[in-house]
Amino acid sequence: MNRNWVIVFIASFFEVIWVIGLKHATSVWEWIVTLIAIIISFTFMIGASAKLPVGTVYAVFVGLGTAGTILAEILFFGEPIRFMKLMLVSTLLIGVIGLKLVTNEVKVEED
Repeated sequence: MNRNWVIVFIASFFEVIWVIGLKHATSVWEWIVTLIAIIISFTFMIGASAKLPVGTVYAVFVGLGTAGTILAEILFFGEPIRFMKLMLVSTLLIGVIGLKLVTNEVKVEED
């Protein structure tokens, strides 16, 4: 796997953290963690999009972040499991994986 795609996955992981933080943060330290996660998430996504197709990077970033947030809400915060929600998240992930598989990576020369 290309190093830049790993960076997109890491950015998506931090997206899950900051989205959950926006909903659940109640203390100064939780808000600080949320802010740090926002900075890391967008810095990584922007860095990866400099070397990968921007539209695909954004779709993968948002898709993985959405799926991760929904799964985290179910696993850690007692959100009820709904069959239709799981089916839609599965469809989203299939689309994200499909986009990644059909995207040609452009070689960018580094200075």
